[in-house]
Amino acid sequence: MRYMLLFHYSEESEESIGAEMIAAGMRAFASYAATLEQAGILVSGQVLQPSAASTTLTCVSGEPRVQDGPFADTKEQLGGVIIIDVPDLDTALEWARQAPPASWGTVEIRPGATHIEAGAWVPSS
Repeated sequence: MRYMLLFHYSEESEESIGAEMIAAGMRAFASYAATLEQAGILVSGQVLQPSAASTTLTCVSGEPRVQDGPFADTKEQLGGVIIIDVPDLDTALEWARQAPPASWGTVEIRPGATHIEAGAWVPSS
């Protein structure tokens, strides 16, 4: 079963927490990704740019409306995602517990419903 680990945390910069903390976070993410890869469960992963780089698209009466930002009314933002393929939720929870953002934010674990393979939607279970 595919699970998406969604990492939510406060957006920090080198100015707010220092270069060493940023470097330590990057090393933690690299180590975590390598561990998932070695376990054979890593499907994909992505660390996101800050939410200020987001663009939101909505359609109002069939007309596209493009606006800056995600409009999240919270201090924590979606900072990245990893998709893993594991047998069950308990296994996904164990891997989520080891994710670096579990130490400084939250990790949302959500099962996948469908995904695309070779251009076609297939069930994720």
